[in-house]
Amino acid sequence: MSVAPLSADTSGFTLIHADRSLLVVAKPHRVLSVPGRGEDKQDCLIRRVQVEFPDALIVHRLDYDTSGLLVLARGADMHRRLSILFQERQVAKRYIAVVAGRPAEDAGIVDLPLIVDWPNRPRHIVDPVNGKPSLTRYRVVSHDSSNDSSRVELIPETGRTHQLRVHMQALGHAILGDPLYADADNQAKADRLLLHAESLAFTHPHTNKALAFHCPPGF
Repeated sequence: MSVAPLSADTSGFTLIHADRSLLVVAKPHRVLSVPGRGEDKQDCLIRRVQVEFPDALIVHRLDYDTSGLLVLARGADMHRRLSILFQERQVAKRYIAVVAGRPAEDAGIVDLPLIVDWPNRPRHIVDPVNGKPSLTRYRVVSHDSSNDSSRVELIPETGRTHQLRVHMQALGHAILGDPLYADADNQAKADRLLLHAESLAFTHPHTNKALAFHCPPGF
């Protein structure tokens, strides 16, 4: 089942789906998923949602600079059930990104272990010895020769912090507009990180119905 947005409201997020058990929303870019440290980092997606849905609880996160779909639980029991779905990789996720250049192969797998780069947090790096297993599938959708960039579909098989961003950089094709992993030229090619969580699919933990949500990127 594919579900269209219920509303594009003015509260700082788009409500895609709502029922008694869970919510699906679209997070704008440059919005935190949860509060950060400091008074200037208290505005975030979960607090915006809780204005309308006080029982909403965060289940997974998107980076501050990434836009797209997030699932939120309504209540502690559903939070536990949804968390298990994510932990057991029973949620299908697909992202769209625009990257520098064109990968040599039109489709492939990036299988590189990742770990936080402690002296340069919040950056993450590839570490074959201490890194956690991290796997991303990619597919080139199109290539723009005018600025030598490619639109790619990214499917994370694991959910490491900054996984898609580091893997694309490691492949030699950083995501445009990335303030952490792109060089100055490729940062300047976009006014935001061109990474968007476009689709989510999973089985509803309460009804057992198949759910699929799609939210196209604004770039």
